[in-house]
Amino acid sequence: RLDSRVERFAALYAALDETTKTTRKVAAMAAYFRDVPPADAAWAVYFLSGRKLNRLIATKYLRQWCAEEAGVPDWLFEDSYEVVGDLAETIALLLPRGGGETEGSLAEWVEHRIKPLRGLDEAEQRERVLECWGDLAPRPRFVWNKLVTGAFRVGVSQGLVVRALSEVAELPPAVVAHRLMGTWSPTPEFYRQLVAEDDGSTDRSRPYPFCLAHAIEEVEDKPHVELLQEKLGDRDGYQAEWKWDGIRGQFIRRGGDSFLWSRGEELILDRFPELKEDGVRMPDGCVLDGEVAGMIDGRVLPFTELQRRIGRKTVGKKLLAEVPGHFIAFDLLELGGEDVRERPLSERRAMLEDVCGDCQFERITASEVLTEDSWDALAERRKKSRDLNVEGLMLKPLDGVYATGRVTGVWWKWKVEPYTVDCVMIYAQRGHGRRANLYTDYTFGVWDNGDLVPFAKAYSGLTDEEFRRVDHFVRRNTIERFGPVRSVKPQLVFELAFENIQPSSRHKSGIAVRFPRMLRWREDKPIEEADTLDRVKAMVGL
Repeated sequence: RLDSRVERFAALYAALDETTKTTRKVAAMAAYFRDVPPADAAWAVYFLSGRKLNRLIATKYLRQWCAEEAGVPDWLFEDSYEVVGDLAETIALLLPRGGGETEGSLAEWVEHRIKPLRGLDEAEQRERVLECWGDLAPRPRFVWNKLVTGAFRVGVSQGLVVRALSEVAELPPAVVAHRLMGTWSPTPEFYRQLVAEDDGSTDRSRPYPFCLAHAIEEVEDKPHVELLQEKLGDRDGYQAEWKWDGIRGQFIRRGGDSFLWSRGEELILDRFPELKEDGVRMPDGCVLDGEVAGMIDGRVLPFTELQRRIGRKTVGKKLLAEVPGHFIAFDLLELGGEDVRERPLSERRAMLEDVCGDCQFERITASEVLTEDSWDALAERRKKSRDLNVEGLMLKPLDGVYATGRVTGVWWKWKVEPYTVDCVMIYAQRGHGRRANLYTDYTFGVWDNGDLVPFAKAYSGLTDEEFRRVDHFVRRNTIERFGPVRSVKPQLVFELAFENIQPSSRHKSGIAVRFPRMLRWREDKPIEEADTLDRVKAMVGL
């Protein structure tokens, strides 16, 4: 008999959380998908692939109701939360023990006891939440808390989910990955289609899994050109293009309709209506991979300008004129309904240029291929990146296929040298996942007329040992608490790196930085020697 109890899903969560070995994670998921009915499998795929229900209940209510049920004062709940570092686990540990074996399947719990919580008033929510807590055994209660708070994370990528499903269905991973793209609902019918025998058909709007790049990492005391020669070989085996700073997307024309998918799996053509006419001009059965960018008179606008359009479902005439959208195509994945991803890049590029030339697009152009014939010359060209509002270069082997996901040796990104700033940590917040009980998310300030002004947040770049040391400092040097955030004694200096700086009226500092990360903890530097806001602005002539 198929095991459809919600406890089976909770056991899968535990198995995935307890190992770092990808083979064990894949095996655990494959065993689960084989054991449960399609309704449960569909919801499991939904959650494991990173999708989640919007938060259904304010966490302040869950904290309050748990404290009341557990018979503990609020301060003790908060201290327990401080030690545990995870709200769902804190609640599961503090609540009185629930029933034994939990009845009901995962699908039944999600569809009949979780989703209906949305829209109820506080009293009704409280009644139903307490009922669920009472009916759940400890382990499924913990997972239920994760689902309700929208904090379900378990350390598996969609790629691992694809591997498990392809093993169960005996399908190539690329077929499963393709079927998982785009918008879908976690129904039994969807799951059956997901693992059904491949008949060559696909949803006409569905995009392909994106090919992603690996970074050319710096090696101390080794010039970039020497590193490129060592890692990639001769320059003439690679196509070089600018790395555009926009919204990655696939432009699709099938069955007489056009679709524009973002890498975040959202349909965004309605948000860029100026691209619709070019979509109609595309040949049927055609898929372009590229970047949506703001562009005026052939010049790409800074990403901060494009951000003004992100999230807007309708765009007014003024904004449309100030930030007109453009699609820069750099690959062709399908033509005449034929999947051409396995063809070498040199062939796909020629086909792309033919399509762009024949269709006489107004707002779709093929990306520029850089012609410098040596790594040294290309390195010089790369220095122009910021002048063009691009992030650096992309390097792609001419004989390479269009891979699924981030496959080593297929595409490389050679990003521009980052800006660096020495700044002072002024706020700290707990992290997520395995760092949920440590303060690892920091806000940094620079000097402005004798005050430290916040200008960037970062949560990556330190070693585990350094994070533990900083956490120790935060707990002993807290000045004030603002919910989950602590202001701390300004004492620690860090060197931050980031890709770009733009003016911003939304930030107190008047600037916004792109992709900030910690390079190192400057234990050798007093806070008085941290950088000033004027110096940061001067880096880009503000």
